[in-house]
Amino acid sequence: MSDESEIATRLIARLNGGEDGALAELFSHYRDRLKRIVRFRLDYRLAGRISESDVIQESYISASKRAAHYRGKPEMPFFVWLRLIVNQKLADLHRQHLQAEMRDVRKEISLERPGAMPHTSLAMAAQLAGDVTSASHAFSRVERITNLEEALNQMEPIDREVIALRHFEELSNVEVSEVLGIGVQAASKRYVRAMKRMKEIVSAIPGLAEN
Repeated sequence: MSDESEIATRLIARLNGGEDGALAELFSHYRDRLKRIVRFRLDYRLAGRISESDVIQESYISASKRAAHYRGKPEMPFFVWLRLIVNQKLADLHRQHLQAEMRDVRKEISLERPGAMPHTSLAMAAQLAGDVTSASHAFSRVERITNLEEALNQMEPIDREVIALRHFEELSNVEVSEVLGIGVQAASKRYVRAMKRMKEIVSAIPGLAEN
């Protein structure tokens, strides 16, 4: 077990033992990983309105209210549980700010069905389209995102999700298997196949192969 895993294990044991202060330490321990998830999942149209830190802070408040629930279900890995809280908060923010623009974000993300994530195609497309440094390229980027999103929708939802989890959120293969409810070996094989499929799709779009 790595030093990082040992630290998390000790903190989780303290949390399960009823020490509420351990939750703040766990959030600090996982902050960089949680910010990576927020950075990927937060709709690119909200980047100027909502900060990563705000999402993390609001997620911490939600988690503190649900700590007793986690103690009652310790079989769920803590980080997987924490990730669900963060994604629920993101879904709430998307509904609040983009309800008229995004039909699929009106769906609830159930904490009992962690694999059901909305708008993964959009999040992946925004990442693959890259950043822009000038207003003159903003429209071009939006167009690229739209084309990529449509193309990525050709993939099986679980294939998009396994790429999102492994490649963009940088979860471990074991964590991916927990989130999606599939075996570790199956998650690994699916990731390899899905990456190959995604590269084929992207390379078939004129002007996007280099992204």
